[in-house]
Parts: sequence; structure tokens; C-alpha cells
Amino acid sequence: MALQGPEELLEDPEDLDEDASISPAEEMTLTAGPGAEDEPQEAAVLLPWDRFSAWLHCICVVGFDLELGQAVEVIYPHHSKLSEKEKTSICYLSFPDSNSGCLGDTQFCFRFRQGSNRKSSLGCFLENADRDAPPCLKREQGHYYGYVYFRQVRDKTLKRGYFQKSLVLISKLPYVTFFHSLLKILAPEYFEKQEPCLEAACNDIDRWPTPHPGRVGPCNDIDRWPTPHPGRVLTLPIMGVVIKVRIPTCYDKPGTSQLVQSSQSDSSVSMVLPTIHEVDLFRCFYPVFFHIQMLWELVLLGEALVVMAPSPAESSDTVLALVSCISPLRYSSDFRPYFTIHDSEFKEYTTRTQAPPSVILGVTNPFFAKTLQHWPHIIRIGDMKQAGEMAKQMKVKKLKNLKTLDSKPGVYTAYKPYLNKDEEIIKQLQKGVNQKRPSAAQNAILRRYFLELTQSFIIPLERYVASLMPLQKSISPWKSPPQLRPFIQQDFMKTLEKAGPQLTSRTKGDWIGLYRHFLKSPNFDGWFRSRRREMMQKLEALHLEALCEEDLQQRIEKHTEVEAVDLVLKLKEKLTQAEKEQLPVRPGTVSKLRSHIDAVILALPEDLQGILHKPDTP
Repeated sequence: MALQGPEELLEDPEDLDEDASISPAEEMTLTAGPGAEDEPQEAAVLLPWDRFSAWLHCICVVGFDLELGQAVEVIYPHHSKLSEKEKTSICYLSFPDSNSGCLGDTQFCFRFRQGSNRKSSLGCFLENADRDAPPCLKREQGHYYGYVYFRQVRDKTLKRGYFQKSLVLISKLPYVTFFHSLLKILAPEYFEKQEPCLEAACNDIDRWPTPHPGRVGPCNDIDRWPTPHPGRVLTLPIMGVVIKVRIPTCYDKPGTSQLVQSSQSDSSVSMVLPTIHEVDLFRCFYPVFFHIQMLWELVLLGEALVVMAPSPAESSDTVLALVSCISPLRYSSDFRPYFTIHDSEFKEYTTRTQAPPSVILGVTNPFFAKTLQHWPHIIRIGDMKQAGEMAKQMKVKKLKNLKTLDSKPGVYTAYKPYLNKDEEIIKQLQKGVNQKRPSAAQNAILRRYFLELTQSFIIPLERYVASLMPLQKSISPWKSPPQLRPFIQQDFMKTLEKAGPQLTSRTKGDWIGLYRHFLKSPNFDGWFRSRRREMMQKLEALHLEALCEEDLQQRIEKHTEVEAVDLVLKLKEKLTQAEKEQLPVRPGTVSKLRSHIDAVILALPEDLQGILHKPDTP
């Protein structure tokens, strides 16, 4: 039998049996990620400012100029690149609207489009970290987050009568709780000591492996931090304060938090953060919590939503709470925690010539009450004060009742939920308010409710998609890996009768209608693309493992040198793919394949050995 050539790799796989198929969730073998590597090995390949870039793109100071308006005054580190469009976005998004009346210190966040693609020398580390991160914590590809600490205080020495300035952290990471905590340390120090403080902070973040007692000052601190690998417990010094955090992984059990334990050796730790990204769901949803189940549906289906709030802090927190309520499912549409009339997408998102896009906007300007009145779903929230008395607005209001931003808090929509309202969760939360249950406990109850609802919805999809995986016995080392079977909506719907959400959820209603709507949404598209990519990589990994089990030297003995060279080239291509895509192969598979390649090459004439041993050109 002749060794098959490249054209035979395109051959269709044989008909598959209907026995058991490979479940990606059960069969995937986990390899040690970069988080398991020693810090010295990582440091050997990192360039200056690489660690800083793993956490932040830059730090900006935005001030108010009487002639120019808002302007970026300082960017650290100085070599950081921002386009003029990005600077303009940062300027307008870093200050509250004038009607917000934010006196004192205010913290909030925004999200804006990245102007151009920028490659980082830390690319391989970032890809590896993303591989192990939960869906909701993966690095943003086309957007930046801006984390803001805004200060406005009276100052008679200034012409305007007020000191107004924002310190802004620009990052690809959605670590909202972590960066807000970091700003509480950085910003007051900066407002007191100005620029030297920032320069020191950046250098520290870029060298953050271990605490450095006695060192004061932050860009220097950030420059010493280790890269944010999921699963690591990190001790991060910044301006004399030491923060201890853990980056979650996709292998953590949903709904559980791997609490960072304090030990006797932690005497230098000043702050332990229980979470890096979670917002207080109960506080955010309290003004409209009678409608939490309907809001979950709207977010799940990728409906156009606008949150009208009195301040950027309440706006951004509510939008982030909405996006996180379908966790562990990743929200795949656009969302803007704080959106202004100066945003570059303002015309795109407010036009009446077409249906509103799949996006969640958080706004504070009263102008939006008129501009976005045609949007199908509007959430109006009041001041987020500590839950004292129960919210009284229980009915969903008609959109025509929304005339100004002064309208009463509530949900304005004509949407009819697919699922029946779960009265139990409402009663449980009401009881907690009446009994003055701690806010953290209320938040945990609500987060568990959303998690169980989302899991009940997504498990039937996971089960059906796993059945699309070919049988392991259909994988031949000398044929192209078999293809996944296609997702057929009708076939999936048939599975719901016996294996639908009713097995895990007490909620009744039109689950079938909800699935039909979901299958047309951006969230399904994003979820299925991700699952399909994981399963294709699993098939490639199994194919690679099958190749490693073959006796390649015995196979080439009966073939020509040309066929042997062709085999080496194909194996090298598979090896490159395995390393580049970090395929989920069993430990030792890649090294075993490399040994096979070397053995085949050594069996060839010396002139061919010299050619084949040369490193591949990029």
C-alpha cells in the first residue's frame, strides 16, 4: 500500500456508527498551561514593558481646558500608542455629563472600539492565558475598557471654580472590580503628587512577580507584576500596598469562587480581593428586581436595551450586571457601560432608519430619553441607595409613557416573556430585605438564581452539540480528521421533549419558543462558534495522538525517499499546528511526534537529513 499523498487527505471519512461519540466535555485532556510555568522561565523571554502590557495598554490623565474642553493631558508609559479617534473617545467618556452633578470622587467604566490592530510582543502569553480564561474574562479583541476615577471639587483659584480631572486605566481585560480597587490606591496618590507618582507606578506593574518591601510609587510597580494567567494566585505590590488576587479559570466549577486564603507568610498583604470582575447584582437590579427574569431573557436573546441612569457609576454597574446575568454564557453583542452623545457610534446607534442594533447602552444625558424613545426596551433606574424599603413599581410600563429622564424607575417595553415569572426568587429577595439580610447574601442568592437558570437553558444545547462529535474509532492517522455533523435545529428541538430544561429547572413556560428565538441571536452564534472551534481542535488532537501510536519507521521502509520526505513535511505541519493552536493533546504527545520526525529523518540519506533538519522559515 502506497503512502498517501496530500490529495488523499481530503478524502471523506467513512460512514460513522451510531454507538457512543466523543464528548468534548468529558474526554478533553488538559495540558499544563502557562500559569504552571515558573516565573524565571517566563522572565527570560519577556521584553521591557511586556508585563505592563499584559495588564494595561496605558494610563491616561484627562483634564478640562476652558478653551479646548476635555483633553488628554498625560499618557503613561510615554511610548503607548493611541489614535486621535481613541483619544477623543477617552476624553468624552472620562467625564460625567454635566447634568449628573457628580461632586467629590466618582468611579465608573466605559468600553470603546479599538482604532487599529496592535501586535504585542507578549502575544503567545496572552493567547495561552485566554485559552484558560472563562468566556466572560477573555481579553477583548476589538475593544478597550476604560476604568475611571473622576474628581470634581470646588477650587476658587481656578477660573471655572472647580477642579475636574480623571485618572483612566485603559485595558483589554474586563477585571472591573480589580481595576476599580487599583484606582482607589492610585488616584488619590496621583491627585496629591502628580506625574512622578504615575511613572513610578507603571514601572512597578511591569515588574510585579513578588512584593518589593520598601518600594514606593506605581507605573514602576505595574511593570514588575507577573502576567495575569488564569489559576494563579498573584501578590501584586503597588505604591506601598500589596494586593492578593486569584485569576479564575474556565476549569473552575461555575458558581463557586476559589477564595484566596491568607497565611502567616502574608503579613505584607494589605488587601485580598475575593473577586476580580463581579459586580453587586442585587444592588444593580434592586430598582427593577421584580423584572429580573424578563431582563435575563432580553439579554440572553441579544435584544437592544438602553439603561437610563442618573450617573455614570450607576449606568456602568447596571450594564455590567446585565451582561453578567447570563454567565457562564458569554454575551456576544456590543455593550457600552457608559455612552455619550459624543461617541463615534452615536449616529449608528440612534438612527431611526433601521431597527436598533443588538447592543446594551448605559446613558445619563436627558437627551437620550427623546433620541432613543424608539428603542424596544428601556430600563430607567433611580439612585442606587442601600435597599431600605421595597421598590413599588411592579408593572412593566408602556414605551409611550417615557417622556423624559425624570420618568419613574421601571422597565418600559412591549416584550412578552416566554417563561412564567418565578415568584419564589422574588419572595426570597423580599424576605431578605425585610429581615435586613446582608447585601453580600442577597447578591449570592441572585447570582445563584441566574446561574441555575442559564445552566438549565444551555445544558440541552451542550448535550446536543456533543452528539455531533464523530466516533473516536472513525479517526484514522492516514486520513484527514472526520468532520463534525451539522447543527440541525429541528433535530435539536426533538431532544427537548425528553432532555429539556424541565429536568433541571422549576420554571415553566414556552421554553421551545425561547430556544427558537435564541438560535437566531448573536449569543447563540458566538457560543456555537466557540464550541465548534473547541471540538475541531479536539479532533485534531485525537488525530495527532493516533499518528503518534503508529510505527512510522516500519511504514516508510517500503516507500520511496520522495514519499518519506512528504511524510516528514506533513508531520512537521501537524507539529506546528499543535504548538500554535495549543491543541488539547495528552502530555508527551508533541515530544513523541518530534521524536518520530527525527527518527524518520535519520533513516534518510545525509543530504536530505541536512535539508529537513533546517528550521522552518516563518
